[in-house]
Amino acid sequence: MPDAAPHRTSETPVLAFFDVDNTLMRGASVFYVGREAWRRGLISFRDIAVFAWHQFRFLAVGENRSHLAEAKERALGLVSGHTEEGLIALAHDIYDRDIAPNLWPETVALTKEHLAKGHEVWLVTATPQLVADVISSRLGLTGSIGTKVEALDGVFTGALDGHVLHGDEKAVVARQFADARGASLAECWAYSDSSNDIPLLTMVGNRVVVNPDAKLLAHAREQGWEVLPLKRSSIREAQRRLKREK
Repeated sequence: MPDAAPHRTSETPVLAFFDVDNTLMRGASVFYVGREAWRRGLISFRDIAVFAWHQFRFLAVGENRSHLAEAKERALGLVSGHTEEGLIALAHDIYDRDIAPNLWPETVALTKEHLAKGHEVWLVTATPQLVADVISSRLGLTGSIGTKVEALDGVFTGALDGHVLHGDEKAVVARQFADARGASLAECWAYSDSSNDIPLLTMVGNRVVVNPDAKLLAHAREQGWEVLPLKRSSIREAQRRLKREK
């Protein structure tokens, strides 16, 4: 986790990359996209049942490449034919209803620590860019790097613009982004729960594994990486505080 270094004033940026699903929040954000689409009558009950199954599997055993690919394909199908403006509004509703109550307070606090030190905090995620942008904006982070979906004249086609940011692809994009920003990877940070993000975690000088899956936990212990375990009770307490403040 960030040390007690003073506020950074150097022109060379330090970037902190945060995964979203099960790192910044509990569960898979794409599931909530599907559930909100079902609430609005955009997809069938069968579709939401499939999304629910992927969510259960993700929480129980972590990411699975084939399940993730199917979920992403279904999510892309949801946006086809819808306007950017309409889906931004939907993303804000998803944030308020489903994402905010499931944020890990400890991980959110780490983003704030990085910002206080003058670091840039970027979400880097397979989550659609539009949703990632809303999460980043609502949390006051620097920005997001997500999976891009093709849009023509402000209407989504349902096709990818590039690749799903997952595994090696996420690391490649993050490296290119850091190079473009003039950042030294040795000074950068990365946070993730998934063994699929080992390439991202390996390429930076500072990494923290958050609620790691079994494979990542074994790798982290072997490499001497910092491990941050989280408990659902922290989310429940945050939810209670939110209700008291309302």
